[in-house]
Amino acid sequence: MHTVTLIPGDGIGPEITKAVTDIFAAAQVPVTWEEHNAGLTSFEASGELLPQALLDSLDKTRVALKGPLTTPVGKGFRSINIMLRQKYNLYQNVRPAQTTPGIKSRYENVDLVLFRENTEGLYSGLEYYDDRLGIADSISRVTVEGCHKIVRAAFAYADKHGRKKVTLAHKANILKLAGKLMLDAGKEISAEYPHITYEDKIIDNMCMQLVIRPEQFDVVVTTNLFGDILSDLCAGLVGGLGVVVGANIGDDAAIFEAVHGSAPDIAGQGKANPTALLRSALMMLHHLGEKDHAARIENALNKTLQEPEKLTGDLGGKASTSEFAQAIIDNLA
Repeated sequence: MHTVTLIPGDGIGPEITKAVTDIFAAAQVPVTWEEHNAGLTSFEASGELLPQALLDSLDKTRVALKGPLTTPVGKGFRSINIMLRQKYNLYQNVRPAQTTPGIKSRYENVDLVLFRENTEGLYSGLEYYDDRLGIADSISRVTVEGCHKIVRAAFAYADKHGRKKVTLAHKANILKLAGKLMLDAGKEISAEYPHITYEDKIIDNMCMQLVIRPEQFDVVVTTNLFGDILSDLCAGLVGGLGVVVGANIGDDAAIFEAVHGSAPDIAGQGKANPTALLRSALMMLHHLGEKDHAARIENALNKTLQEPEKLTGDLGGKASTSEFAQAIIDNLA
C-alpha cells in the first residue's frame, strides 16, 4: 500500500480529483490518500497558501498527485507550483505528448517526451525593480550542475525506454554563456550514450520544426522558459492541455499534476475532463512500480476515448465528469 499526498486544487480541481480517486478505488489500486489543499482555495479558507500540514505530508510521502492551482497574474504571491518544485528540488518537468485514437488532432504519429529544467532559468525568482529608473530586472540563472542533471535525466529516460534520439533546444547563438552551458552538457553526456542519436536545435527553429513535422522528434530537453513554451506547444499537437501528462520529478520526491488551468468559469458544473489528471496519476503509478494497475486503467481510458457518446464536451461528447469517469470504471472489466 502506497501513501500519496493528494492536492485537489482550485476551480475544477476537486471534480477531476474525485473522478480519479473513484477510478482508483474501482480498480482497487493500492494507494491511500492524504488530502491537503493549497493555493487560492486554501488561502480563502485558512489564510495559508501553502499549509504546513501539506508540507509535512509531502515530507513523509515524497509523492503527490496535484490538481490545478490558481495563481493571480502580475500581482500577489508567486506560483505555488514553482515554490513546490524548488522546495523539493523537482528539477525534471516531464511532459509526454502522444497522439491517441479518439482524441482529435491535426497530427498523426506524434510520440515525444519533453524534459524541461524545472528550477533554474527565468523562473529562479531573482527579480529586482528600481523605482527610481523604472527598470525591472529578471535574472535567468543557469548552473553547470543544473544543465548536466536535466540532460542526464533525458538521456537516462531515452536509454531506459528504448528511445532513439535526444534533441537539445537552446539559444546559444544569442545567449553565449547560458546557452553554451546546455550545449556543453549535451556534448559531454551524449558521448556516454553512443547508441542514442544526439542533435541540438536553436529554439525558434525547434518551434517551426515541431509544427511542420513533429514525428521527427523523440526526446527533447531544454531550459525552463523554453520548456514551458514547448510543453504547451507539444500539448497542442496531440489534443490540448486537457489530455496530456505532467510530472515534476527530483532525486527523492515527485509531484504529478494536471497541467491545465483551474477553469473557474466551469467549476462545479460537471463539465471538466479528468483525462489529464488521470494520465498523470497513471504516470505516478509507474513511478511507484504499479505497472499492472496503470496498464489496466490506461486500457479502460483508451477504450472510453473511442466511445464518442461517453466523452466530455471538450472532446466532442455530452457526458459529465462523473459519467465519463463511470464509463472508464465500466471498461475496467
